[in-house]
Amino acid sequence: MSEKALKASGAAAAPAGDANRWKALVFIALAQLMVVLDATIVNIALPSAQRDLGISDGNRQWVVTAYALAFGGLLLFGGRIADKWGRKRAFVTGLTGFALASALGGAATTGPMMFGARALQGVFGALLAPAALSLLAVMFTDAKERAKAFGIYGAIAGGGGAVGLIVGGFLTEYLNWRWTFFVNIPFAVVAALGAWSVIREPEGGRNRAPLDIPGVILSSLGLIALVYGFTRAESDGWGDSVTISMFVASAVLLLAFAVVESRVKAPLLPLRVVTDRNRGGIYLSLGLAIIGMFGLFLFLTYYLQVVKGYSPVKTGFAFLPMVAGMITGSTQIGTRLMTRVPARFLMGPGFLVAALGMLILTQLKIDSSYGTQLLPAMVLLGLGMGTAFMPAMSLATQGVQPRDAGVASAMVNTSQQVGGAIGTALLNTIAASATTSYLKDHIAAAAGKPQQQLVGLEAMVHGYSIAIWFAVGILALAALIAFTFVNAGRPGSTPVASGDGVEDEVPVPVVAH
Repeated sequence: MSEKALKASGAAAAPAGDANRWKALVFIALAQLMVVLDATIVNIALPSAQRDLGISDGNRQWVVTAYALAFGGLLLFGGRIADKWGRKRAFVTGLTGFALASALGGAATTGPMMFGARALQGVFGALLAPAALSLLAVMFTDAKERAKAFGIYGAIAGGGGAVGLIVGGFLTEYLNWRWTFFVNIPFAVVAALGAWSVIREPEGGRNRAPLDIPGVILSSLGLIALVYGFTRAESDGWGDSVTISMFVASAVLLLAFAVVESRVKAPLLPLRVVTDRNRGGIYLSLGLAIIGMFGLFLFLTYYLQVVKGYSPVKTGFAFLPMVAGMITGSTQIGTRLMTRVPARFLMGPGFLVAALGMLILTQLKIDSSYGTQLLPAMVLLGLGMGTAFMPAMSLATQGVQPRDAGVASAMVNTSQQVGGAIGTALLNTIAASATTSYLKDHIAAAAGKPQQQLVGLEAMVHGYSIAIWFAVGILALAALIAFTFVNAGRPGSTPVASGDGVEDEVPVPVVAH
C-alpha cells in the first residue's frame, strides 16, 4: 500500500525505518535476557569463584555489590546518553562493553580483577538496559503490536532471573564458574551484530540539549549511596554507622537532585517524566513488586538446596513453573487484554494473584511437598507477575516525549534495581532476625546433634515464612497503588506526545518520525 493510500485510509503507519522491527525485537530481547540472566547466574557461581580466587568472606559481597552500585547508580545517566547519542548506538556500545567486561570477569585471576570486571559490567549494563526498552518504545507504536512486543519483553524481564538459576547451575556443575561470565559473549555478539543490521531508529526523537552535569553527579552519587546503604544493611545491620550515613547522604543528594532538576533548562530527568500520575504509580508499584520477588528468589534457592538437598541444576529446574507462568501471564493474558481493558485492571489483579502465591509459601515447612505447595505457589507467582509486568513496562514509556524515552526507560530499570537492593536487604534481615529468635527459644530443648540440626533447619524455614508474610503485604500495597494511581484508559486511547512535545488525543500512539 502506498503512503498516499495509507493517509487516505487514516491508518497509523509504523515508521518506515521500522520495517524490520520484529527482527529487531529478537535481538533486543536477547540482550535483555543476557542482562537479567547475569543478575542471578553469578550468584550460583559465587562459592566456586570465591574459592578459586581466594576472596575472603568479608569481601565476597563485592562480586554482587560492585555490579549493583555501577548499574543502579548510572542508569539515569545511561538513559539520557541513549536519548542524546542515539538509542541504537548506545545499545550496541552497551552490548560490546558488557561482552568485554564479561570476558575480563571470566579470565579473572584475583579478587580485585573480578570486582573491577563486575563494576564494568554494571557501567555498560546501565547504558544497555534503558536503550533496549526505549528502542521498543519508539519502534512499536501500534497498540496491538506494542502489546505483543512488550508481552515478550515483560516475560523475559520477569522470568529471566529464574532461567539464570538453571543456566548457572548447569555451567557451574558441569563446566566451571568462569563460563557463567563467558556465556554472555555469544549473547552479546549475536545481539550487537543483529541490532546493527536491522534496527533503524525513528528520526527526530533525539534530545539535543546539553548534558546536565550537576544532575548526573547528584543522581549517580545519590543512587549509589542508596543501593550501598541497603547492601551494607544486609551484611552489617541497620544500626551500623556507615549504613545510616549512606541513607542520610542518599536523601540529601537525591533531594538536591530534585531541586536542581526543577531549575535547570535541560534536566537529566525532566520532572514531567516522574510526576505524571500513571508513570509515577508504575515506577512505585514495580519497585515494590521487585522487593518481594528478589527476596523470594533468595529464600527459595536456599530452601531447595539447603533444606531439601536439591543440586544447583535441580534447583534451577524447580523454578521452571514460575518462568512458564510469567511467559503465559505476559504473552497470553497481558498481551490479549492490554488493548481491551485499562492497565490497572491487569496490574492490580496481577499483583494480588502473585500475593496469593506468596501466601501459600508462608506455610512452608521442612517437609513441604514440592508438588502440592511449591508448584502451585510458583505458578500463581509467575502468572500474576507476568500479567502485571507487561502493561507496566508498556505504559511506563507510553505517552512520553520521544526525546525523553531513554530516561523514562531508565526509571523503570532504576525502580527495579533499587527494589532488588531493598528486597534482598530488608527481607533477608527480617528472616535472619526471626531465625535467631526461633533458635533462642527452641535450641535448649534439642538433645543431641541431629536434633539440634533439625531445629536449625526449622529455624531457617520459620525465618523465611515470616519474611514472606512481609512480601505478601508489600505485593498487596503494590496492587493498591496500581489501582489508585494508574488511571490511564486502554492503551489505544491514551494521550501521547508528538515530537514537538504537544500532547494529542489519537486513536493509536504514534511516535514522531
